[in-house]
Amino acid sequence: MAVYLDHAATSPMPPQVLAAYTDALRVVGNPSSIHGPGQAARELLESGRDAVAASIGADPAEIVLTGGGTEAVNLAIKGLYWARAREQRILVPEAEHHATIDSVEWLAAHEGAMLDWIPVDDLGRIRLDALKRALAANPGDVALVTSLWANNEVGTIQPVRELAALAARYDVPVHLDAIAAYGQLPIDVHELGVAALSLAAHKIGGPVGVGALYLARTATVEPLLHGGAQQRARSGTQDAAGAAAFGVAATRAVGGVGSPNLGERAARMARVRDRLLDGIRSAVPDAVLRGDPDPAGRLPSNAHLTFPGCDGDSLLFLLDVAGFAVSTGSACAAG
Repeated sequence: MAVYLDHAATSPMPPQVLAAYTDALRVVGNPSSIHGPGQAARELLESGRDAVAASIGADPAEIVLTGGGTEAVNLAIKGLYWARAREQRILVPEAEHHATIDSVEWLAAHEGAMLDWIPVDDLGRIRLDALKRALAANPGDVALVTSLWANNEVGTIQPVRELAALAARYDVPVHLDAIAAYGQLPIDVHELGVAALSLAAHKIGGPVGVGALYLARTATVEPLLHGGAQQRARSGTQDAAGAAAFGVAATRAVGGVGSPNLGERAARMARVRDRLLDGIRSAVPDAVLRGDPDPAGRLPSNAHLTFPGCDGDSLLFLLDVAGFAVSTGSACAAG
């Protein structure tokens, strides 16, 4: 039996989530229709939205359901930029996911955006002093700040509260890509005060192709998709089954803000991670742990190691043959 260790790429769907998903797929009806079947689909949709909202301390009306995390990131970055077209600069850390990198570079190439790349330190953590200087230089021309909550490859947790507070001084909206952090770290969007925050269902055992964007009531975005206006900032028939399954996964993994679900799950992941690291260090003393070596400064599920003298792809294939599924980096950048 294979040992699956690539949860940073995607997580398996637990039986409860799979059952909710397959049951919901049997419900026939467009959630925007007013007849009985349509309203049954609507109930599934809204129950899922409610659960996702509760898991991050949001109001249900602030949750825009998307076709995955990448769409959520694109909608946040492009939508906030377009809504603030007179402000041209986007502040973005150097060590971001490709959903962010490709989005901001597209805006630079096609929409005239000016990109300020904020340096990160040796652990992959944003340099707050550099961000402060970039904001203070001319805050009136900054459209938004966007950042990962936690690095999806090396697991380093970003100082998101300090980042949000710095941007708030200049009334600059912040988008956080919380896809890697969701289900591992506590998230309370109202406490943070950010404009937007991206999530993906499949990172917590939900279905692939289902995501969500938190949009604060005060945030203004231009939509990516037009035609129907089924949701604030997003058109298109909504995926009731996907939302229902996402809601079950969110309740199972996170619960509501302050729920013990998340703390217990994170502690269990950290114990398994530390056991794995202890075993590797014992067997391979020269292995190097990347990211923040302080367990409090990295995601509880993340162990990113370098083995001197070893080719990463060769090691991946050997481990795969031995029954261990691992990755040399982000699945989005593989190949």
